[in-house]
Amino acid sequence: MKNRIHTTLTIAIAFAFLGSLSSCTESTSKTNGMSNVKDSTATQTETSEGAAETEDNASAIDTARYNQKNRELANGDTSGKWPVKKQPYPLPGAILPFKRIVVFYGNLYSKKMGALGEYAPKEMWRMLNAEVKKWEKADPKTPVQPGIHYIASVASGTPGKDGFYINRMPEKQIDSALAIAKMHNAIVFLDIQVALSTIQKELPRIEKYLKMPNVHLGIDPEFSMKTGARPGSKIGTYDAADINYCSDYLAKLVKENNLPPKVFVIHRFTQKMVTNYQNIKLRPEVQMVMHMDGWGEPELKQGTYRHFIHKEPVQFTGFKIFYKNDLKKAPNRLMTPEELLKLKPQPVYVQYQ
Repeated sequence: MKNRIHTTLTIAIAFAFLGSLSSCTESTSKTNGMSNVKDSTATQTETSEGAAETEDNASAIDTARYNQKNRELANGDTSGKWPVKKQPYPLPGAILPFKRIVVFYGNLYSKKMGALGEYAPKEMWRMLNAEVKKWEKADPKTPVQPGIHYIASVASGTPGKDGFYINRMPEKQIDSALAIAKMHNAIVFLDIQVALSTIQKELPRIEKYLKMPNVHLGIDPEFSMKTGARPGSKIGTYDAADINYCSDYLAKLVKENNLPPKVFVIHRFTQKMVTNYQNIKLRPEVQMVMHMDGWGEPELKQGTYRHFIHKEPVQFTGFKIFYKNDLKKAPNRLMTPEELLKLKPQPVYVQYQ
């Protein structure tokens, strides 16, 4: 298959001290199927339902329902990859796979980075609630958990004072995002674009928020510039070691603060954005979503999902809909919930930008 790449225009955040950019690129290419993700609990034993029991967690949730929902999400997949085998059962209070998360994405300083910043809160909620109703109608067996996915640090086109090409949002803006979510009892994702910094340096900056039970994490490999390239000039990358660092960090917060499991979203639309996926560790405290973040026409998006999400299983999957970029090429339409429910596996996290 020939590679096909779509790249968005550079986006500037509209206020004086930010020269920020955000691009979303999509590519499809051949990939080879690899083994399933390694489990993180040494005492786990595989069950007939493709999950794994632990002494501490097997009785904490409805494991039969958990297994059933994972089978439903696999959607008849016959590859043997889905549902993911030897995954630990989550701690009590887990959102996935019992609910589908539907979110709006963006930054409050910009009208060009997503619906979250483009529209005033009341209008944004009118639109998001309309999407929630579409999903409830398309899949009435799965309740919908609404949320907002806020970019808490933004990769920049200029180096800034520290030379890291990153703009970290002030706490008052993150607080505003939490207040918007509270309007409709929504959960919040804080997304990190590290640019020339590292996830090890940037994640602790938002720890106070991650200690809140309704706040979850997203990371964007596209803007993890390990080579020192300017953000937006190339597509960045994270290794399994970086993802495991985040997962370890979240698990520690969950245990120390008696929190429900954290949902952890990793954006992906190319092969190299995530390396050594088979070394990613799963934990009862963290629910991991590998999120198809590319834009384009339906056929291209489905191809990206098959090559980089289906073939390299982690735990759960997500899918992004771009209100504008997905309309740029024929057939000039957005994919519907009914179409996304035909995917194998079905995405349990859906993001609108």
